[in-house]
Amino acid sequence: MTSHLDRRAFLRLGMGLGGLATATSFGLQLAAAGSAAGQSATDYKALVCIFLFGGNDANNMVLPTDADSWGRYFSARNQGADPIALMPVGTPVTPVGQVNAVTGRTSALGKPENWGGVLSIAPKTAQPIPQNTNATTRTFGLHPLMSETKTLFDQGRLAVLANVGTLIQPTTKAQYAAKSVPLPVSLFSHNDQQSTWQAGATEGARTGWGGRMGDLLMSMNGQNTIFTAITATGTAVFLSGQNVVQYPLSTNAAPAVTVSGTLGSSLFGSTQAPAALKDIITDTATASALANDYGAVVNRSVGASSVVNEVFGRAVVTAVPSPPAYTNPSTGQSETNSLALQLRTVARMIAAAPAFGLKRQVFMVSLGGWDSHDNQNRDQSNNLAKLSQALSYFDSTLANIGGVDMRSNVTAFTASDFSRTYSTNGDGTDHAWGGPQLIMGGAVKGGDMYGLYPTVGMDINGFSNPYMTGAAFIPTTSVDQYAATLGSWFGVSSSDLGTIFPNLRNFNTTNLGFI
Repeated sequence: MTSHLDRRAFLRLGMGLGGLATATSFGLQLAAAGSAAGQSATDYKALVCIFLFGGNDANNMVLPTDADSWGRYFSARNQGADPIALMPVGTPVTPVGQVNAVTGRTSALGKPENWGGVLSIAPKTAQPIPQNTNATTRTFGLHPLMSETKTLFDQGRLAVLANVGTLIQPTTKAQYAAKSVPLPVSLFSHNDQQSTWQAGATEGARTGWGGRMGDLLMSMNGQNTIFTAITATGTAVFLSGQNVVQYPLSTNAAPAVTVSGTLGSSLFGSTQAPAALKDIITDTATASALANDYGAVVNRSVGASSVVNEVFGRAVVTAVPSPPAYTNPSTGQSETNSLALQLRTVARMIAAAPAFGLKRQVFMVSLGGWDSHDNQNRDQSNNLAKLSQALSYFDSTLANIGGVDMRSNVTAFTASDFSRTYSTNGDGTDHAWGGPQLIMGGAVKGGDMYGLYPTVGMDINGFSNPYMTGAAFIPTTSVDQYAATLGSWFGVSSSDLGTIFPNLRNFNTTNLGFI
């Protein structure tokens, strides 16, 4: 391994420490551009990536409800030992133990009959009518456990981007079948598609587009560039830059690495031991490159931790409320929302930003458990309930950060490995490709759907779906277009976006207009 990787790459890939990157020509370009951009920074903006690890079945998160679409949807998914088809708009909740009028099945916790019907949403702009559908007007809905998300959509602070996924260039069904255009490498692979979403390259990529944007704009943050990229979910390639180093915070906002001596406490009963331990950890009087880099990382984190602890003790930060519990729909029990806890950490850092003199920050939070080959009704319903409540909590918290409404300064967006097959395997779904994503914030042109929501339904009984290969939707919008639209709002120039996303030149539209 070390014969092919330099020591800093080893630190990044093997230990997740975010070692100091070498100064490549690309890195120097970003540094120069960032210095220029920083000259005119007057406002604060933050991007918050909410990554749904495992592949969210977005076909059950945002779905068309017009009669033509619904018929094919329900036919494809109301099958198997544990059908995953949701109930149509307007269906009342069927209490546990009673028979549902739509399916004839007995309602139970964690089953669609117990959730009521899909929640209707009305996009401000009429969606284009795709090929091979008999619908004259398309209507849409959200999963019935996403009532908070519906409220955000109706209030105009949340938008839907339809059918987005990894692409190198626009791709049709015929081109995919003929392999006549370049395709993303390792489609349907968890690790590779997670990396492609975050970095534009398969597993092993060293920098992500969040980190590369941070490289460009980090000079806006003055002396505290270490707080440009913040993770509340562990290290991820999304936040790795050529110069930006991601800073981890736990869900209680404590520094990820501390040495007790930095705060004047004792170690093993000795007041001298903490300082001695720090000297050992950060000792650079060695010929070991690994030890030197490790010491630099620890020393950086220890130094930052004392600053973080002081600022996080201030009233504006401690006033950020704790998220309320949510109800697990599969058990009926009240539980802690792990995603909301991560977003609380993000909100606390945003509250601390003025004290640090920060102008641009990129955050990452995540929620796992979306790989629903089995037990999808149980697992996805719980995760969607968490996601919906966490979005609502974050929105309401940002509305009052130290008496200031910060919602227009912060844009949160979802991402996932891929969506899942339109067909069911009996009680779940398998790996697929394109699907809808959510964008939330005060600057978002919410209450609307962007991109093309394709015709739904499998190739069966004479019906041919021009947007689907097998049981997977071919994306009609690329991740690069999605990210570039966010980056443009964040302050990245169009020329720099072309450097960060080389495939962007293959698409006619580079700004999707949702923000």
